[in-house]
Amino acid sequence: MLPTVGLAALVSGGIDYWNSFGNTVAAAIQGAPIKVVACYVPRVPFALIARPEFKSVQELKGKTIGVNAFGGAAETVARLILKHFDVDPDKEIKFLLAGGIDARFASMKQGLTAATVVPPPLDFLGKKLGFVVLARAQELFSYPGGGFIASIKKIKERPDEIKRAIKAGIKANRYIRQNREGTIQFYGEWMKMDKEMAIATYESAWKIYNDDGRVPEDGLRLIIEEAKKTAKISREVALSEVEDLSILREAQREMGIK
Repeated sequence: MLPTVGLAALVSGGIDYWNSFGNTVAAAIQGAPIKVVACYVPRVPFALIARPEFKSVQELKGKTIGVNAFGGAAETVARLILKHFDVDPDKEIKFLLAGGIDARFASMKQGLTAATVVPPPLDFLGKKLGFVVLARAQELFSYPGGGFIASIKKIKERPDEIKRAIKAGIKANRYIRQNREGTIQFYGEWMKMDKEMAIATYESAWKIYNDDGRVPEDGLRLIIEEAKKTAKISREVALSEVEDLSILREAQREMGIK
């Protein structure tokens, strides 16, 4: 589902749970009756890849970065990466709506853009085309990319169901982290990848999954601040407005997680 559709379906009761943090947090801040109840992906695996003549993020000053959508996750993460390396994304970088990945790679080949931000295995494909990885977001900061979101109504009425689902997510993450070959096989079958691509995806992404469902406070606050800027909200936003971790803590206790 597109994020806007998934969020609307969650709020209306069309689906029971949702997994995308960005639009969820923004909606919760503005009063939507939904809460984050667990996090499985505390860091996003986006990589900033560039034409081979660029050797550092700082060298992108004054250049153009291609994105697939303005205001989307890729642009947001790109801005955070640039800020991490003291590059002002508003004054020193131009963002260009360059389309899907084939179009973005083509614009880089043609010199129309200098870089783009992609998830795996597109970083692997980019390197095969001669591009270079300048930075990986997961190595720089926490920015939750996926987890478990439920309506307040669901939290009140079906806490046991939510707890079972949280436990299942934690077990799945542990499997990913501990069973390389099994996960690579799963990637190949589920995502219809050849083995080379499945291996590249695993190697780029396995570290982003946690093993306890914990919601990183620093990462969640980062999303909150980004959402406040977009919605032009100046007031302080408490974490309790967007998360309810009571069921997660109970699940963690039952699984022996401290």
